[in-house]
Amino acid sequence: MPTVGFIYPDHAAEDDYPLAEQLLGERFSLPVEHIYGTDLHAVPELLDLGSEQRLAEGAALLAKHKPDAVVWACTSGSFVYQWAGAHEQVEKLAAAAGKPASSTSFAFVRAAEKLGLKRVAVAASYPDDVARLFVEFLARGGVEIVAMSSEDIDTAAEVGRLAPEAVIELAVGHDHPDADAVLIPDTAMRTLGVLGTIEERLGKPVLTANQVTIWEGLRLAGEVPESDRLGALFR
Repeated sequence: MPTVGFIYPDHAAEDDYPLAEQLLGERFSLPVEHIYGTDLHAVPELLDLGSEQRLAEGAALLAKHKPDAVVWACTSGSFVYQWAGAHEQVEKLAAAAGKPASSTSFAFVRAAEKLGLKRVAVAASYPDDVARLFVEFLARGGVEIVAMSSEDIDTAAEVGRLAPEAVIELAVGHDHPDADAVLIPDTAMRTLGVLGTIEERLGKPVLTANQVTIWEGLRLAGEVPESDRLGALFR
């Protein structure tokens, strides 16, 4: 069974990963191991959270699962390093794990490329300064942002407590008529259970952090299955 290991910061919406296992028919193993730091959406704390030492710790925790690939399941803890730094981050993670590696930020760029998305709206839970770093990262990856919202939620724990209806309204309320898709960038937000509802209401693809992270890991492991239960990216 192909296995993709995920390094997940603290605790918030990690139950999206066993849910994905179920939605993919138990054909893949998607183990999650946790590293810990301050879950504040602020640049110094995010730089610490995504540090080489912390990710090496996560890779060591995943080793017992014998993963085929490893992904740093944190958007803000990767894009905060900016384009070149985020590349270095995953290179060091790959070296520590001895396996192909990536992060959620690169997963968004590659998923947008896969779907041929050129112009997107970003519905971010972060404070404005952090959300703008995500926008800059996407732009460096060739994705044009036609609208950006920032909900100014300070911690991942708060995001993890959002009700499904609140997640749906966050996405639907921050669409833009010129956007090919809506991107929701926080792995602390539970989205897999409401993806279908959001896409149906918007009539366009939606990319969410845990969705693209799982897709990226499966891509690195060499097998991305088709599924009608995980959004347009998997169809």
